Amino acid sequence: DAKHLVPNKMRDFFCTINLDQEEVFRTQVVEKSLSPYFGEEFYFEIPRTFQWLSFYIYDKSVLQKDLRIGKVSIKKEDLCNYTGKENWFMLQPVDSNSEVQGKVHLELKLNELITDNGSVCQQLVVHIKECHGLPLINGQNCDPYATVSLVGPSRNDQKKTKVKKKTSNPQFNETFYFEVTRSSSYTKKSQFQVEEEDIEKLEVRVDLWNNGNLVQDIFLGEIKVPVKVLRNDSFQAWYLLQPRENGNKSSKTDDLGSLRLNICYTEDCVLPSEYYTSLRNLLLKSSEVQPISASAAYILSEVCRDKYDAVLPLVRLLLHHHKLVPFVAAVAELDLKDTQEANTVFRGNSLATRCVDEMMKIVGKHYLKVTLKPVIDEICESPKPCEIDPIRLREGDNVEINMENLRYYVDKVFREIVRSSISCPTLMCDVFYSLRHLAAKRFPNDPHVQYSAVSSFVFLRFFAVAVVSPHTFHLRPHHPDAQTSRTLTLISKAIQTLGSWGSLTKSKLSSFKETFMCEFFKTFQEDKFTESVKKFLDDVSSTESKEPSGLSEPVHLKEGEMYKRAQGRTRIGKKNFKKRWFCLTSREFTYHKQQDKEPIFTIPIKNILAVEKLDESSFNKKNMFQVLHGEKPLYIQANNCVEASEWIEALCRVTRCNQKRLSFYHPSAFLNGNWLCCKATIENTVGCARCTADVPADTQIEIDGDRETERIYSLFTINMSKLQKLEEACGSIAVYQGPRKEPDDYSNFTIEDSVATFHTLKQIIDAVEKLNESHEKYQKKRSSSAKYGSE
Repeated sequence: DAKHLVPNKMRDFFCTINLDQEEVFRTQVVEKSLSPYFGEEFYFEIPRTFQWLSFYIYDKSVLQKDLRIGKVSIKKEDLCNYTGKENWFMLQPVDSNSEVQGKVHLELKLNELITDNGSVCQQLVVHIKECHGLPLINGQNCDPYATVSLVGPSRNDQKKTKVKKKTSNPQFNETFYFEVTRSSSYTKKSQFQVEEEDIEKLEVRVDLWNNGNLVQDIFLGEIKVPVKVLRNDSFQAWYLLQPRENGNKSSKTDDLGSLRLNICYTEDCVLPSEYYTSLRNLLLKSSEVQPISASAAYILSEVCRDKYDAVLPLVRLLLHHHKLVPFVAAVAELDLKDTQEANTVFRGNSLATRCVDEMMKIVGKHYLKVTLKPVIDEICESPKPCEIDPIRLREGDNVEINMENLRYYVDKVFREIVRSSISCPTLMCDVFYSLRHLAAKRFPNDPHVQYSAVSSFVFLRFFAVAVVSPHTFHLRPHHPDAQTSRTLTLISKAIQTLGSWGSLTKSKLSSFKETFMCEFFKTFQEDKFTESVKKFLDDVSSTESKEPSGLSEPVHLKEGEMYKRAQGRTRIGKKNFKKRWFCLTSREFTYHKQQDKEPIFTIPIKNILAVEKLDESSFNKKNMFQVLHGEKPLYIQANNCVEASEWIEALCRVTRCNQKRLSFYHPSAFLNGNWLCCKATIENTVGCARCTADVPADTQIEIDGDRETERIYSLFTINMSKLQKLEEACGSIAVYQGPRKEPDDYSNFTIEDSVATFHTLKQIIDAVEKLNESHEKYQKKRSSSAKYGSE
């Protein structure tokens, strides 16, 4: 949220998230406010290098261009200082001289030249090779050129490159020569005087500009390199473009308002797979370790201050290697040992419950969309009043009508859920099957516990949470408004109650805190609800294979506006790009002239052969990808790098199991009679590059196992002191078996078997130390082989 924004009158505000100058997300517009509450969460993988993560506050305008009120920009290196906590940031003024992104590749050399009369003078050679990642200007690739200057106290020599048209990655390859010092016999008249000591004060400055033709040129960034660092050596490096130092320093920065952000940023340096073998094997065999508390995976959750930090990479790694179900069963069994009453089964935030929660979010994403998205869309797009709390009722509200509306929505959501068992992923069913039988074994005299063990997850922690926060589970693009949020909260409460096995009894209903909810649920006391829940829980906790129904409705997976290259030729014979509305469902990929219009072009999912990125050089456009199917490739341009990455991932996931997927593709386009990538002249020739995902997968989950292992290694490294204390504690317990008189540092840890735990800890520490050495070697090699001028 934001507060005290200017101008000091009620306006309509929205906020954007930018990687450098590239907008990747935009919030909803909050109307008529000076302190707008956005309440939106965005999670995304960053698909490219960047310097700044920026947040811009805009004043929405109907007739004119939206006005940028201010910004918060955080340097990539500083993100770790703010991660994991809420911070208020003062808005800074938006200055065109500070809005930069990209990098420039330079080679600099200081030569000594001998003149005709034998004296020596120095010459600076500046070779500007290329730039990468320059920003879009008004949504289009820029027309960049560079000025190269030698600047000193009494001189400013400037030279200019040629303008490169419509590219964000211009190849300049131009060399410029500057005199640095002159011989004493130099007689030619000059506009400036050069003293010998001036070399200490000289610097090379390279400015990047967008050629405006008839309008003013736009500043894209600059870099400065002192000449004295060159000595007599050649120096070559990539330099990150920097903002101008004199950019708008006089502006006041304390009267624009402030923005509250909660940022979570992680960055890992992933080594080749073989480096992780010992740590990965140690984690993957966790379910086989007796007791489970002595396993590497369990120890990871114990030493991390926040269990969630450990659970996310752990669950993803175990999922990737098909080891999650036995591990969850083992930690759930340990959880049940400490559970004294059947009605509190799996109600806490233990390692077992968090692992199942995370598994459901990853594996059940598609299942949620199939089941809930249509009804959630109906509730959000055509909301009916549903408030039944007498205190919250507004004047003119009819509580009976509201109760009927709420009952209609609850019935519809409940009906969709209990009919959805056939769509429940097999992995979720396997986990529920284990939990059900473990709970029944722990409480053999309670006939209901086998159902409550499953319902506590699938209803309370999965469906009910998704209903109340549809934007978090990608069921809706934005946070719903206040009235719709209230409706979803009431529906969620109802689903939790209906899904709790045995809740529809008088004794349970009397325990409701809100009397209005108690009255509402009296209408649900029918055997059919109880039986429907029972049958659903039986189905989703069964290991029997389920064949999906061919009559099920297609589910919308992703939609949005992008640009596609025209399939046919225009009247003037040139193919162009047109804005279209794209829609991906579980059955087909379509594009439409506008949203809610009939599709212009349809590709059945089964006909998609590959989805790959397209080289920018093909059409001089960024963020492009291609969909290969039976006809000519469909070339599409997304609005930003994150959107392009998400579309490629969504299309790849839904087409993963297509039998005729290609193994090779062309990374560039077929233009003017040949492929730009391999120069082949036959249009239907086999591709020249291997597809990034050419093997059909059993599970539709994209996980990089090495990256998850690297994340776990980082967590162990951060908590190394705790690992060492735990190792000492295990050694002490093994030697001294007497009673503990005072609480120890390790009293909060679970140590069932000190010898087994000690053995695992030693293996963890050894594996982490080996990886430390590998990372140090890599960093040394990187620093010696690659110079990055301004990093």
